[in-house]
Amino acid sequence: MPSFLTRRALAALPLALACRPARAADSLAAAIASPSRTPKNIARDRYRHPEAMLKFFGIRPTDTVLEVEPGAGYWTEILAPYLRPAGAYVAAVPIPPSPAWSFFLAKVNADPALTGAVAITGLVSCPATQNSGCAGQLAPKNSIDLILSFRNLHDWLADGTATQKLAAMYAALKPGGILGIEDHRGLTTQPQDPRARSGYVREDYARSLIGSAGFRFLAASPVGDNPRDTKNYPAGVWTLPPTLRLGATNRAKYLAIGESDRWTMKFIKPRT
Repeated sequence: MPSFLTRRALAALPLALACRPARAADSLAAAIASPSRTPKNIARDRYRHPEAMLKFFGIRPTDTVLEVEPGAGYWTEILAPYLRPAGAYVAAVPIPPSPAWSFFLAKVNADPALTGAVAITGLVSCPATQNSGCAGQLAPKNSIDLILSFRNLHDWLADGTATQKLAAMYAALKPGGILGIEDHRGLTTQPQDPRARSGYVREDYARSLIGSAGFRFLAASPVGDNPRDTKNYPAGVWTLPPTLRLGATNRAKYLAIGESDRWTMKFIKPRT
């Protein structure tokens, strides 16, 4: 079974990683091309651009990488094998794990390419009235080289935990470490819904929010741009693939648009 890191195990993680033998890591391209990846995820590569995305974030094979809320494991299939030889991959899963996370945990447990290559840590969602420190145990303070978040910020805005989770990520990241983050790009011609009920988040709004947590903006990439996405659909961003929430209604139209238009940004935790 994939093990959740206890507080003691989290505290020991940096030392354990420092003692790992320095072995030659597989190339990122090889990890993306691996036959162990599921066909469903491979089919999404044309929208998610994994090699360009991860190179933009500056990933290295010796990094300790923490992915926040990895969903169905699209990135896990790439990152865990890539980092296994000389780095480490940590997946932050909400605790207690809801039934929605059973698929991810089962996948990690059953897939030989992932077993032993994924450490699971807990991401606590705190009541709005509680101090953000209760979400601060993602990893030991200043221990992670790279934190990744793919299409999560809109969910955190929806449930009111964005500030707490950004604070937890900031605490875990090393000074000089990188936050790589992506989400559905909202229209600048409309005010940002603070709960992001359409699933879209304005890029300027996200940049300001992340900056307020202490991160410093470094760069943006066009890797996730999709100008065909008009962002005005009956069921929000979930109208588009892969969700296709409207079923057969205008299915061909939404498939032709493809997955959403996404901003991709890179932030640093300042050294001082």
